[in-house]
Amino acid sequence: MKHTLLLLLACMTLAVEGKEINVKSPDGKLAVTVNDEYGVLNYRVSYMGQTILKPSALGLKADIGDFTRGLAFKEMKESSIDKTYSMTRTKASSAHYVARQADLTYTNSEGQPMTITFCVSNNDIAYRYSLQPKGESRLSAVIYNETSAFNFPEATTTFLTPQSLPMVGWQRTKPSYEEDYKADRPMNERSAFGEGFTFPCLFKVPAGWVLVSETGVGSNYCASHLSDYEAGRGYTVTYPNIGEMNGLGSPWAGIPLPGSTPWRTITVGTTLKPIVETTIPYDVVEPLYEASQNYKPGRYTWSWLIWQDESVNYDDQVKMIDVSAKMGFEYVLVDNWWDKQIGRDRIVELNRYANSKGVKLLLWYNSNGYANDAPQTPKHCMNTALARNREMAWLQKLGIAGIKVDFLGSDKQESMKLYEDILADANRYGLQVVFHGCTIPRGWERMYPNYVASEATLASENIMFSEYHAKQEGFELTMHPFARNAVGSFDWGGIILNHHISRDNKSRHRRYTTDIFELASGIVLQTSVNCVAMYPNNLQDVPQFELDFLRQLPTTWDEVRFLDGYPTKYVVLARRTGSKWYVAGMNGTQQVKTLQLSLPMFAGQTVQCYIDQPGKKGDSTPVLKTLKVDKKGIAKVAIQPMGGLILVK
Repeated sequence: MKHTLLLLLACMTLAVEGKEINVKSPDGKLAVTVNDEYGVLNYRVSYMGQTILKPSALGLKADIGDFTRGLAFKEMKESSIDKTYSMTRTKASSAHYVARQADLTYTNSEGQPMTITFCVSNNDIAYRYSLQPKGESRLSAVIYNETSAFNFPEATTTFLTPQSLPMVGWQRTKPSYEEDYKADRPMNERSAFGEGFTFPCLFKVPAGWVLVSETGVGSNYCASHLSDYEAGRGYTVTYPNIGEMNGLGSPWAGIPLPGSTPWRTITVGTTLKPIVETTIPYDVVEPLYEASQNYKPGRYTWSWLIWQDESVNYDDQVKMIDVSAKMGFEYVLVDNWWDKQIGRDRIVELNRYANSKGVKLLLWYNSNGYANDAPQTPKHCMNTALARNREMAWLQKLGIAGIKVDFLGSDKQESMKLYEDILADANRYGLQVVFHGCTIPRGWERMYPNYVASEATLASENIMFSEYHAKQEGFELTMHPFARNAVGSFDWGGIILNHHISRDNKSRHRRYTTDIFELASGIVLQTSVNCVAMYPNNLQDVPQFELDFLRQLPTTWDEVRFLDGYPTKYVVLARRTGSKWYVAGMNGTQQVKTLQLSLPMFAGQTVQCYIDQPGKKGDSTPVLKTLKVDKKGIAKVAIQPMGGLILVK
């Protein structure tokens, strides 16, 4: 009887304590610990022995079963990942991904299995759930929600942008993923609209920095975001609001069985370096199709930013083509209403003129349909397969280089399918694609080889719309390298050279950043087809050395290095193309930023230095001079308020 009692007590203790499993990074510094205490899964994360995440929930609920409680450990399979791959359109042209993988299988109270796969590399964690068929007849599942949580230590501060309510804002186009970031805020500060926060989400924890996002979302799943903070639980993965897309489409996710969710990603560092340099959005996904051609990177001019809708006419677009041709730029983007204000017949003529100047056209399209009330045309050309194939065949015949598709305000799986369908169809017709009024990319540069970039934040148009955002440009652009641009290519929409945000360059509000800040943004903000928002007047009113710089501005990179910075205050990055390094810095504050930079790539060399020279009245003048970097690779520089820095050899 005594032995039986001891055995029962031992079993009860095991059931309460659960089985604890540890997965460590190859260097042993990053550790994930998974526990199934009381039949409820949680995980915690530490880095170099310091707490990054306290116990945080795992699990999901589906129509085939509840995988949030009553779970029992079944088995673990361990493996190693060591792969190298190449890309041409992201922050690095190649990546070497080394990680330890653990597939942990648990069964629920009905004996159904759920596997959680953790991939842990030296600074990144990616995890996802996989489900199996239920019997012989249930070969699909609807996922209602996840309990996946991120429970940060007390004293953590946040750098977040709120998720919008659906079907609000201009012509009911939200969420358009264009809300203000708030910096250095406490976790218990509620989101502006009660909808939580848009990925990616940046946190400053006592032990360092953490970036949370997701990757691998295409037509296979809905996109998600984070809930508001709940004490003791943290932030939870949240699916789209049912009201998005005019209420059409499910807020849940549907998957075939066997099938998997997308990857939840966590990037960790004692500094911001791993955040800026991470390649985890691409490491755990694979290409979904091959590129139909070698898509060409480059720079484009864009009349609409400052000249607005009325500039989408034949004569003004000829002027923009001439600017691109004189600057050696590859493209011109012709924005909304071109089918009405220029006409399809004259677009053929305009395209012929552009090609004669060695310039290719990019054309704007409205994405919908029925998802919102945005009136701009061309409309009803991208929302169905029949319309897309007809339109894209015409674009291919003309030799149009790419399309910009706007107003995709939803994260529902039906919306994700539309993104994928547009990209896949465009590839068949040799078109590269930029999205605006849209969600963030989630590994798309690797998944879809003709994908270029997305807007997915408050971008340059807001400088046109509002003097408030013109004043906020420094704050906003020094946020993006640490969040939005850290997880995917970013179409900010313009290195702005007009000093006033108007066609005459004299009226309306002024630009509050310096010229060198603007030039540096072309390096700091990464996209392979980059906008240089030049206008004919800039050929005369911009210093020649700035024009010369823009004529040779690269848009693809082999390597990126974080040098210094703090979100919303300042940033200094180094990017390499071939054997040539560019160091670019931006100061988003009203104070001079004096920095001592470690530049081993320039050690003992004299480099070109583009910088702002302070004036007596508090203003500054852009200058090009030389700077000697000492033999140890140390350079001391001062970046002026709302100013910039570029070093190049």
